[in-house]
Amino acid sequence: MCSNYRPVGKRGIDYFGAAPLDDDILPRDIYPGGAGPLIYRPGDGAPRSSVLGTFGLLPAWAKDRAFSKRTYNARSETVAEKPSFRHAWQKRQLCIVPAEAIYEPCYESGKAVWWRIQRADGHPMALAGLWERKQWGDDAPSWSYTMLTVNADAHPVMRRFHKPGDEKRSVVVLDLDQIDAWLSASSEPDRRALLRLCRADALVAQTGRIG
Repeated sequence: MCSNYRPVGKRGIDYFGAAPLDDDILPRDIYPGGAGPLIYRPGDGAPRSSVLGTFGLLPAWAKDRAFSKRTYNARSETVAEKPSFRHAWQKRQLCIVPAEAIYEPCYESGKAVWWRIQRADGHPMALAGLWERKQWGDDAPSWSYTMLTVNADAHPVMRRFHKPGDEKRSVVVLDLDQIDAWLSASSEPDRRALLRLCRADALVAQTGRIG
């Protein structure tokens, strides 16, 4: 699960080969219902594009943007069946969520202590996601997105987070050479093949937040 993360800035979006957004509109930290960047491909063979969207997928039938606070993560095991996500999944509305770090609570001390998790190589994280688009008739972003998650009970890093007794979950951290495969995945087996845990040595975790 991931309900709080640090998005990339302009240079981070450049790193993923997409036209950058204005840094002035990028927040420092993002929570469900907030606005952050996503990177997608508008058509087969088209270059990557970046847009600002609401963190939490808003399907066409959503009546209130507050619905995004329930849909910021999508379980990979049920994404094809859940009403909130199945349209985006079936239509291959695939994106990456570019992040400097994600934040998760660790309870090893007996209380919740927030840790940051980021790539060990210092590069931005490319998190596998889905997008939707819905006009709201105001200045709110018409785009929205969710992060896909997988079971992490056996992952040396990600199993350390969330409440004792709860299932451990992790976002899907794609390697740089997997991004094109994800954004262009045409079949369900191709998509599911990429929805897996990253190597433990690809991540570093420590207490605190980015300054």
